[in-house]
Amino acid sequence: MRMPKFLLNRWHGWHIVWGFVLLLLLIVILFIYQWEIGAIGLLLCGGVAYYTLAAERAFRKDLQKYIATLTYRIKKAGNEVIQELPLGIVLFSEERTIEWHNPFIAKMLDRESLIGTHLYDIFPDLKNRKEKDDKIEVEIGKRTLQITVKNEERLLFVSDVTEFAKLQKQYDDERPALGIVMLDNLEEATQGLDDQARSIILAKAVGEITDWANRFNLYLRRISNDKFFTIMDKKALTQLERSRFDILDDVRDLTSENRLPLTVSIGIGAGVDGFVELGELAHSSLDIALGRGGDQVAVKWGQKITFYGGRSNAVEKRTRVRARVISHALRDLIRESDKVIIMGHRIPDMDAIGAAIGVLKAAHATGKEGYIVLDDVNPSIYKLMEEIREHDELHKWFITPDHGIQITTPQSLIVVVDTHKASLVSEPKILQLSHRKVVVDHHRRGEEFINEAMLVYMEPYASSTCELVTELLQYIDDRISMDALEATAMLAGIVVDTKSFSLRTGSRTFEAASFLRRNGADSVLIQKMLKEDLDQYMKKAEIIKHAKIVYDHIIIAVAEPNRKYSQLLIAQVADTLLNMNDIMASFVISERLDGLIGISARSLGQINVQVVMEKLDGGGHLTNAATQIEGTLADAESRLREVLDEMYKEEGLFQ
Repeated sequence: MRMPKFLLNRWHGWHIVWGFVLLLLLIVILFIYQWEIGAIGLLLCGGVAYYTLAAERAFRKDLQKYIATLTYRIKKAGNEVIQELPLGIVLFSEERTIEWHNPFIAKMLDRESLIGTHLYDIFPDLKNRKEKDDKIEVEIGKRTLQITVKNEERLLFVSDVTEFAKLQKQYDDERPALGIVMLDNLEEATQGLDDQARSIILAKAVGEITDWANRFNLYLRRISNDKFFTIMDKKALTQLERSRFDILDDVRDLTSENRLPLTVSIGIGAGVDGFVELGELAHSSLDIALGRGGDQVAVKWGQKITFYGGRSNAVEKRTRVRARVISHALRDLIRESDKVIIMGHRIPDMDAIGAAIGVLKAAHATGKEGYIVLDDVNPSIYKLMEEIREHDELHKWFITPDHGIQITTPQSLIVVVDTHKASLVSEPKILQLSHRKVVVDHHRRGEEFINEAMLVYMEPYASSTCELVTELLQYIDDRISMDALEATAMLAGIVVDTKSFSLRTGSRTFEAASFLRRNGADSVLIQKMLKEDLDQYMKKAEIIKHAKIVYDHIIIAVAEPNRKYSQLLIAQVADTLLNMNDIMASFVISERLDGLIGISARSLGQINVQVVMEKLDGGGHLTNAATQIEGTLADAESRLREVLDEMYKEEGLFQ
């Protein structure tokens, strides 16, 4: 922009002043030496001064005129900008009443005027705005508006971002997702059938899966006899989630006339841009779904994982091929290690101790030292540990967590039994001391898992970890012999987890129990260890008297406030309530000895209590699960009822 002439004159003003000062000094000198020339200089100086003053007055006049013109132009331009700017501007009062707005916002909302209208009547979503949120997006009609709030100035800026929102939604809807669909029990379901019957069943299942893919616009490609690869976008994935992946029920119902119906497991990866990462997410999701017993879907959206289905028990595998392969691999790992460190979960039960003793036997049979890390003795294993203390040859291999940290080396083999979560083991620090790790567990796999395990043996169909370890022992050494107390401890783990062979019991459970009985397991001693005293019985009765029935077949018992009970007793109450007439699931809520609120859940299989507990940050089995939360008993009961209500509304509680 070019500077006006009078501003340039102003720029040189100070130079002129100094020029006059020098000129006056020169005239004074001339008067001293030659007054005639000095007089002439004085006259000339007066003329110049007059001209300068006249120019100054003209400058000020022009400046005032320019400023007045500039103010008018700025004000006019500002008004035009506010009126024509493609941005809504709203001024409101302290009472949230609109006092002024520019024409654009009225045009945007198809209104002649908003003045005098309450702000929340126009933008109701502002009611729920948090103070820290200075920008929110709202839907008004077919428009998507972005509102910027200036509370101090009581000002709103409203911009129409409808087109951007459409592009964003289109981008989100078209983000790819990869999935793997697997018939997870094809061999078991078709075993014993001739080729024709097998082909018919398989054709039915494949046809149902193909129709399902076409219905939701999925790309489906069969990659093996029992496995399919599928590509979808987020929009299709959202529709699948809304349908609760009904393909699980469709395939199961289609083959329900079989003695073992076919079931489907699906792993889906989404939420990342790279196809390599999507493929890895899909594979890990399928592994988790199968590790939880199959007949379900695991969707991994980045690091978040969601489960659907899981309404049936895991199918017992009739072949021991995998047990033999795992056993030989475990034997080789033990031989390559300097020692074996065995850990169960914190507050161990009979199954954890029995399984640990079984792995200890495998280590000794292979010629290596083994140690069982035990943090503390709780009531559930007190009587068993009393028997072990009297057995010096066995008790000397039990060590404290601190001792375990001291003796573990990078060449040690760490075997974790009856859990697969690093946060639940007796001493998580030990897991960091060696990369040689093995996991043996019968629980359904959760989101948390021990990373970088060299060998994983997880079978949710198994009644207990003791059952799995018993099978492994039979292949470690054909001539293995067990001490009577070792066999008794392992059989006790099976008895406790199966509720005396009444729940989750298959043919292989009895085979494992038979092997332990042949090796001297004492069933009478087990009954003595499982006996309870009168005081414990009375405590259970105190909780049971508060039981209430909901949904006709679910019973919930909430203990009295300020009364603390052990987790074992809470679980025993849940088992007792499950024996009531017409009860299919039981939930017991009580304050534990550590101050947390414990919830123990049991079912007969018609409702998946594992899914219920997972929604409360817990986990477990389809028929046996638990969680622990912070808060009050009332809060815990309220959260549990909300989960049950949600499941009832979405898909019904019972099969």
